[in-house]
Amino acid sequence: MRPDSSLCIGAVVPRTGRLAALGDPLSFVIDLLAPRLSEVGNAGRRPLRFATRDSRSEPGRARQAVRELVERDRADVVITMAGTKVLPAVADACEALGVPCISTTFPWQAYVYSRAGDMGHRFDWTYHFAWGLDDIATVFADIWESFGDASAVGCLWNDDLQGRLLRHDRHGFAPAAASRGHTLIDPGGYREPAADFGPQIEDLRRHAVTIVTSAATATDLALFHRQAREAGCLPRLITCSRWLAYPHTSSRGGARNIADMEHELAEARVATLVYWTPGHPHRSSLDGITTGELAAAYQDCTGNLWLQPLGLAHALVEVAHHALAHADAPTDRRAVAQAIGSTRLDTIAGHLDWTSGPTPNIALIPLIGGQWQPTHHGHQLAVVTNTACPDVPVTADVTPTR
Repeated sequence: MRPDSSLCIGAVVPRTGRLAALGDPLSFVIDLLAPRLSEVGNAGRRPLRFATRDSRSEPGRARQAVRELVERDRADVVITMAGTKVLPAVADACEALGVPCISTTFPWQAYVYSRAGDMGHRFDWTYHFAWGLDDIATVFADIWESFGDASAVGCLWNDDLQGRLLRHDRHGFAPAAASRGHTLIDPGGYREPAADFGPQIEDLRRHAVTIVTSAATATDLALFHRQAREAGCLPRLITCSRWLAYPHTSSRGGARNIADMEHELAEARVATLVYWTPGHPHRSSLDGITTGELAAAYQDCTGNLWLQPLGLAHALVEVAHHALAHADAPTDRRAVAQAIGSTRLDTIAGHLDWTSGPTPNIALIPLIGGQWQPTHHGHQLAVVTNTACPDVPVTADVTPTR
């Protein structure tokens, strides 16, 4: 029995470790919104608290962070994002402890399959919003086709869960790309972190591949780009769906190897998926702030460029607040979970609907195509295709890698 009537939104955030840079958007959003969201209106006014715990970028620590949020902070709902192994660990811990969880920035097939192995599985406590591997394939096909001949596309995929799901014959990237008429050349999986892409590069050379698609880490993608350039087999275009490939969020620190890696990625002009920009025509359900205003606030406060996960981090808080405000009994975690499952909400990340997702517990957000391109002020993410979101203007054509 809680000693007071307050409600708590708990957050598992990577503040330290290899994913630390990816925790910045959610930390910023919580700092921004916590003073403004001091109460929740639901059968009266209830005080609202925020509590954060560091996952340290490790699955084991992430599970412990959930336990601390539940047992010490009395969290009524947990939010999280970032980490192909950390995010499922948070969700599984919430499922085991019986606390509602909302997460994002992870393809929904990977979210479901890595936890249950069954794409139709229904979780009792955990909910997710994102895009699918098939959506990534559709957007990348748009980019390839806008660039020219893309009949054969090389695949730089690892040998872990991510690579297996991308290759999945029913739910993965491969069948969606094939349905668009593209032949995928897959030289086989590699172990992360990679030491040498020589065999993959030679295989791509034999097939005269000029476009490569990947889901590599920033370090591995930079290694591939350098080795392909040195071998005289540089593809004309690289598409990559992993957000670590973003030039200004690839790593912390100023070591020379990090600078070299970021230079390689900048030269690669990586084309990628786009799910949120300051140009998306969405507003917060909490206070009406626009995407552009949120991006400007982040830049003014941190001195850093806006990040795509910023909008999704804000939407996490919007959905959590909405569930607490609309649950039949906001202090009953099961009622809060049921409220999430029936949520249909216009957020700063777009319309989220858990009543019509591709599988239980999932809400979808649309993707468009982007590319990191050089400017006088560094590099910026240009929108190069907008099929799924025609209200977001295309700002540039696709340009070749260097």
